Amino acid sequence: MAKMLVGFLLLSVAVSAATLQVGPDKQYKTPCAAIAVAVAGDLIEIDAGLYTRDVCFIPQDNLTLRGVNGRAHLEAQDASSQGKAIWVIHGNNVVVENIEFSGASVPDHNGAGIRAEGVNWTVRNCYFHDNQDGILESNVAGSNILIEYSEFDHNGFGDGQSHNLYIGHAGSLTFRFNWSHRAKTGHLLKSRASQNYICFNRLSDETGTASYEIDLPNGGSSYVIGNLIEQGKNTANSTILTYLEEGVSSLTSGTDLHVNNNSFVNDRSKGGTFVHLAGAASPAVITNNIFKGPGTVCDQPAAALTTNFIGDPLFVDAIDFDYHLTASSPAIDQGTNVGPLTPTFEYVHPACGEARTTTGSGIDIGAYEFGGAGAPLVCR
Repeated sequence: MAKMLVGFLLLSVAVSAATLQVGPDKQYKTPCAAIAVAVAGDLIEIDAGLYTRDVCFIPQDNLTLRGVNGRAHLEAQDASSQGKAIWVIHGNNVVVENIEFSGASVPDHNGAGIRAEGVNWTVRNCYFHDNQDGILESNVAGSNILIEYSEFDHNGFGDGQSHNLYIGHAGSLTFRFNWSHRAKTGHLLKSRASQNYICFNRLSDETGTASYEIDLPNGGSSYVIGNLIEQGKNTANSTILTYLEEGVSSLTSGTDLHVNNNSFVNDRSKGGTFVHLAGAASPAVITNNIFKGPGTVCDQPAAALTTNFIGDPLFVDAIDFDYHLTASSPAIDQGTNVGPLTPTFEYVHPACGEARTTTGSGIDIGAYEFGGAGAPLVCR
């Protein structure tokens, strides 16, 4: 009888799930109107177009909210839900796809495109720009977060306390195939998660005024692999990647940092530090990276630095952020085998990726393999 009851309940959930359509000629004219009547498991499809000052709280679990026929654009015009964000997502296992978030502003200067308060959420193929925070996560213990194929541009209040995106004390963050750039004084990526997988992204300050490109203030077991990481000339901060700067936290486990096959470029003329680690960090493992521009590669004496290239690797076009290697690059075939941490993908601009295959006698140093580009990913 118990098994029959469980089966009936599961069937009820499956049957009750529905697709709610949003648009000028649909049953629901705005996303929040559909969200207000949705139940757990529903799919909300939002037609491309502009939706202004439509801000809401999302309590349901297992929702998928997806822009269709192009990106749906949520322009807050300084409106907010609960004084926090355009969308305050409190439900668990929520997926957000193909949505543009802009114009979030609140009096305490941390108005976000999304305030994430639930467990285990995904953001895919979204665009966050001109908010006080792109995404702000609310320290949800054990939450596993996936952010991919998305762009973050010009977010931040300008006080250094708000960022393109800020992940709190979550269980894990997987951040891949994204483009984060031109933050307003804050960081391109800040995370306090216990595990961080930051792979195959472009984190480039460009003409912006970002502080750190990657800030992992409480450490965590962190893997920074296959990224393009550029510090712009207008930054006021000399460090590019910083780890454990605010010390070990009881909410974040792990003090190990692995930095493999990235292409770092410092366009700040005064130099600085590419990878900074505080004293409590385990010896960092830094392998097969390119470090171009002035500055100290790493300030941790115990760090293990292996087959990194320092100097001019002969990029295709560094001025326009094309960090592919030319045929005469001294970084070709000079890397070390890193086993399971060998990059299997590489970044494709904007906010996409493709397979990476090692060619020649060994892996190339940096984020790209010369002649090793493989099948493109389906990013949109």
